[in-house]
Amino acid sequence: MGDPAGIGPEVIAKALSQPRLRTVCRSIVIGSLPIMERTIKALRLKLSVCRVDNHTASLPRKGSIAVLDPLDPPLRKFRPGCASAETGASSVTFIKKAVELAQLGCIDGMVTAPINKEAIHMAGCHYPGHTELLADLTQTPESGMMIVGGPLRIMFVTTHVAIRDLSSLLTQTKIEKAIRLAHRALTTLFGITRPKIGVAALNPHAGEHGLFGDEEARVILPAARSSQRRGILASDPLPADTLFGKAVQGHYDGIVALYHDQGLIPLKLVSFGSCVNLTVGLPIIRTSVDHGTAFDIVGKGIADPGSLVEAIKLAAHITQTKTGRRHVKKGPSGHVA
Repeated sequence: MGDPAGIGPEVIAKALSQPRLRTVCRSIVIGSLPIMERTIKALRLKLSVCRVDNHTASLPRKGSIAVLDPLDPPLRKFRPGCASAETGASSVTFIKKAVELAQLGCIDGMVTAPINKEAIHMAGCHYPGHTELLADLTQTPESGMMIVGGPLRIMFVTTHVAIRDLSSLLTQTKIEKAIRLAHRALTTLFGITRPKIGVAALNPHAGEHGLFGDEEARVILPAARSSQRRGILASDPLPADTLFGKAVQGHYDGIVALYHDQGLIPLKLVSFGSCVNLTVGLPIIRTSVDHGTAFDIVGKGIADPGSLVEAIKLAAHITQTKTGRRHVKKGPSGHVA
């Protein structure tokens, strides 16, 4: 559910009201049952909520949403659209329960609605976000964020950093890690045997042989060449102004972007509102929406469920790729939550 004070409950209700998702996977909402009930009522959706006590329970009939509520005691009254320790703690509880079920093999994967960093910090959970918390819970030594949208799959070397600090933060080790994780995602999660990875340059014209900067020669090219020696089909650093267009045309299966806007501007240009955050390196499948809790529009009924719908579909697709099976009418276990 993510943070109950955010738009997570709304986009979940809207997404799961779409009949097409029932053909993709069987889903269980791990979150507050009373919040889901109130959200569905406020949105006037033709849905009901069915409490399930564990993952082995039979899923409800068509028109119902299964909710596994791990909160004990239940969530107290809170103010929607505001960060609080109570809602922050509950969002962490939901994450821990989903990870537990995924590690036990009770569910095929987890899809996360947005959490609020201020709220989880207020609750005493001092992680920058989902990715770091999930890495700790699963004892994963190396993980990273790939964002998928339309024809683009982009792995990031850095994310939320100041542009003025970027040059000093780019190291050969970090770039090699991003290339390695991109290769791992494309092979193990997307089933591409020999993926081609485009590595973005930092400077215009890839530095023009040092005329516009030395980052290409100093750290990016050595990282690309080191990865090539390991058998990864990574390019030398390529000018970003043409690389993304080539990827859209199918010349590359994935891209390594050096910083936030370098990758997200083209990504959101081609697939705004339907991008998916994929955590690479975890022993479990985890996808997420590409937006935050959007406290400013909570309760207005205008939140777009598009990213969540795509996140659910991607988690199901990855499950099929990894297991070699398509979605069928299963028994009580094997849900994507």
